[in-house]
Amino acid sequence: MKIENYVRDIQGFPKEGILFKDITPLLINPEARTNCLQILVDSLKGQKIDKVVGAESRGFFFGMLLAQELNAGFVPLRKPKKLPFETISASYELEYGSDSLEMHTDAIQKGDRVLIHDDVLATGGTAKAVCELVEKLGGEIVQCNFLMELSFLNGREKIKNNPIFAAITY
Repeated sequence: MKIENYVRDIQGFPKEGILFKDITPLLINPEARTNCLQILVDSLKGQKIDKVVGAESRGFFFGMLLAQELNAGFVPLRKPKKLPFETISASYELEYGSDSLEMHTDAIQKGDRVLIHDDVLATGGTAKAVCELVEKLGGEIVQCNFLMELSFLNGREKIKNNPIFAAITY
C-alpha cells in the first residue's frame, strides 16, 4: 500500500501559489493510517523514546498515535496563549508568513529522549523552532519525524544536525 495515494493536492490553499498536501484521506482510512504509523515507528529502529513532541495542529494526529505506540509521553506545541501553564516560545518563518509555538516549561526534563513529529517538513522553520524549544529544556532529540518532506524547499538544511525521517518525499 502506497500511503502517497492517500495524500491529495489542493491548489491555492491557504493562499494563491501554495500547493497544499491534504492528509485527510490518510486519516479517514484505517488501513492507510495504520500502515503510515508503522512506517514512522519502524524508522526509529527500536530507539527508546521518552516524549513525542507534536506541533499544532496536524502534528497532533500521528504524534499522539506515535506516543501511544512507543509508550511515551505526548507534548503538544501550541500557538501563542493556548496553553494554561508557564510556557517557553519560539518564532519561525513559514513559506507563507511567520508564527510562533509554545510549550509548557515542565513538558521536557533534562535528558529526556525526544521524538519530534509534524506532518510536513517544508522550509524547516517550524521544525527548527521545535528543536530549539526541546533543546532549551534539556531534551535529547532522537529524530525529527514527518509524514512528508517537500525536499525542493530545502527545509532539511535548517535541522541537519538531527536525524530526519519522512515517510513520503516530494
